[in-house]
Amino acid sequence: MDFARSDGGAAPRSTTSAKIVVAGGFGVGKTTFVGAVSEINPLRTEAVMTSASAGIDDLTHTGDKTTTTVAMDFGRITLDQDLILYLFGTPGQDRFWFMWDDLVRGAIGAIVLVDTRRLADCFPAVDYFENSGLPFVVALNGFEGHQPYTPEEVREALQIGPDAPIITTDARHRADAKSALITLVEHALMARLK
Repeated sequence: MDFARSDGGAAPRSTTSAKIVVAGGFGVGKTTFVGAVSEINPLRTEAVMTSASAGIDDLTHTGDKTTTTVAMDFGRITLDQDLILYLFGTPGQDRFWFMWDDLVRGAIGAIVLVDTRRLADCFPAVDYFENSGLPFVVALNGFEGHQPYTPEEVREALQIGPDAPIITTDARHRADAKSALITLVEHALMARLK
């Protein structure tokens, strides 16, 4: 909303910024999500996967994966001329989860990306955000455009309450990622009003 100044001009608009966390298990598309939607060249802390991760990182569904996030991904998107979101993608492997508390600090909410081919892998991330009290949205990332389960089937399987939105997305597509972010911002605002 513009307010008229005493000299007849419009008062400058203030800009609000918010921190969003993009979280989930190993290889669910967090780096892809941040890269697809960021209006700046995203900061990535990718390291080449080596034989040291053999037997630790399950590459069954991510056979083409050659790098992995070892600290975080960072991006930015302007949703409106007065709302800027700063995106922080978490590392997915269990051995890097000690960083999550620092990455989540100050966030208004989180998007938990889920690969529905590996539902069991998302339990720790969902549990983390349920226990933290931070508003979150579960985003079912459709690999190769395939969504084997409906959001309601996933809600039941993960035993997620009715308050957390569950949506479908494709982390490779800017429009889908932006829609997921808008859903999260709306959800976080509604959670604050309760």
